[in-house]
Amino acid sequence: NHSVCRWCYDFLSLEQLCVEVKKIGFAAIDLVGPKDWPILQKHGIDSSMCNGAEIGLTKGWNDKQYHATLIKNYTEYIELVSKAGYKNLILFSGNRNGMDDETGLKNCVEGLKQVMGLAEKKGVVLQIEIFNSKIDHKDYMADKSAWAVELCKRLGSPNFKILYDIYHMQINEGDIIRTIKDNHQYFGHYHTAGVPGRHEIDTTQELYYPAIMEAIVATGYQGYVAQEFIPVAADKIESLRKAVHLCDV
Repeated sequence: NHSVCRWCYDFLSLEQLCVEVKKIGFAAIDLVGPKDWPILQKHGIDSSMCNGAEIGLTKGWNDKQYHATLIKNYTEYIELVSKAGYKNLILFSGNRNGMDDETGLKNCVEGLKQVMGLAEKKGVVLQIEIFNSKIDHKDYMADKSAWAVELCKRLGSPNFKILYDIYHMQINEGDIIRTIKDNHQYFGHYHTAGVPGRHEIDTTQELYYPAIMEAIVATGYQGYVAQEFIPVAADKIESLRKAVHLCDV
């Protein structure tokens, strides 16, 4: 199932993006919040990864000072996502600010346990996105797949997954296909982009996406793969069409 991240095509209105997405032949957009859901619904487009409950990428569940706000926000948004008939809601670890991995894990577990019961009851999957801390998100805590997998294990909920960003993990750790094969049961969603640069996923970059997609399909995955590259080609819609075609295995 194909999707595209809203922010990568923000030079189009959401209405225009919905039209283009349907022309290409898929029906989902990632990273859209409640105020824009009516536009998606009008066009028959799924909100494949909902957002809006987070405080931000740098202020997340690893820091107890944000727990009260996050618990309030996510309690409200889990209800909204469920009521709208959607499934996935994004979340972030937050930055380290000198915190070690173990403390961050414990804090995340302590906070998230307070919303997981509701998520399970409402059929909403909370997904932590993992980023590279080398180039784009310096100091972000969830910068390794192993750390996020450990968080999944400690929470022990089928409604808590990892948003595995192929671009980010290629930069921070590489070994993409093996990581997917070994940990796919914890991965609930995938994002793409070319490395280096975060542009088109064509031959201008180092990742071979057809093989990565074959590996994802081989795990039995039924969810979405969302394109999250910043298009630089003259025809940016054609870039999206080509990327979706490349990933259609």
